[in-house]
Amino acid sequence: MPAGAALQRRVPRPARPPVTVWPGDGGAAYQPPVAGEPPAYQPPAHQPPPGEPSHRARAKRPVALIAAVAIAAAVIGGGVSALVQELTDNGTSGSSSVAGTTVAQSSKGTVAGVAQAVSPSIVEISATSNAGQSTGSGVIITGDGEIITNNHVISGADSVKVRLSDGKTYTAKVVGTDPDKDLALIKLEGASGLKAAALGDSTKVRVGDEVVAIGSPEGLTGTVTSGIVSALNRDVTVAKEQDPSRQQQGGGGWPFEFGGQQFNGDTGSSKTTYKALQTDASLNPGNSGGALINMNGEIIGINSAMYSPSSATGSTAGSVGLGFAIPIDTVKADLDDLRSGGNG
Repeated sequence: MPAGAALQRRVPRPARPPVTVWPGDGGAAYQPPVAGEPPAYQPPAHQPPPGEPSHRARAKRPVALIAAVAIAAAVIGGGVSALVQELTDNGTSGSSSVAGTTVAQSSKGTVAGVAQAVSPSIVEISATSNAGQSTGSGVIITGDGEIITNNHVISGADSVKVRLSDGKTYTAKVVGTDPDKDLALIKLEGASGLKAAALGDSTKVRVGDEVVAIGSPEGLTGTVTSGIVSALNRDVTVAKEQDPSRQQQGGGGWPFEFGGQQFNGDTGSSKTTYKALQTDASLNPGNSGGALINMNGEIIGINSAMYSPSSATGSTAGSVGLGFAIPIDTVKADLDDLRSGGNG
């Protein structure tokens, strides 16, 4: 060895382990990595370790894919369902936006289903004044106790008491009135968690549609009747102020005018005219302010006037199928004014 030459020691490279070929891998060879060197071949992530057949992994891939698709579909479906529910919410706007009543799918389109779903949202109203006491009905529109009724039910009242379908009673205050539309908004004191009604769309109502009426005729709380929509856009004239003693004397329904004629008595000089839905669902004194409901459980009108022949006796007495309701779209358009005190 020449002088000054550096000694070099050759380090033998370790022998490579034998090549393993995976079945079904297209003949690709797998070589375990040598220390200090990158592996010559990286097996796909879905391949099994050496020595295990790959057909099992292949059998599982479609199952995993199907499961993933099913999960994704469930998530997307749930999102769409929630979106549809939100877009189709028929609650009122603003502070009255609540989850409205719904009819169970198994009972949808039946009078029994509508009655079961909506009855908890219908109340009996007792208004007391110097002239006496009048009884009417109302519709809960918010969970904290906002109630829509007719102005003539609470007009001139010194105190207002409300009884729910479960028998619980509340004192109510008059928030706002609109005598021109015969509407009023009252609010229960100390109420919460009530079942609010879903307000529908009266522009979609057609003659012949089946309807349900719920109210407290003659003080019979929660009375349910049914019928159809007989006509649209009837010009009905009612008195802006009523005499509560009339009900005590059994004077029939509230007086109203239609077609130039007066029914149920004299409407007086202070009166107003509005467009109404006509129905043959049985309405009687005390139904005023109650609900006219479609077969989806949505409020489409507030019952306000009915013909009751005062001279009828015996088998001819009672409802004759001429009832009228204020369209719910009129109510919804008036809510903000009523909440601010109305113009009564």
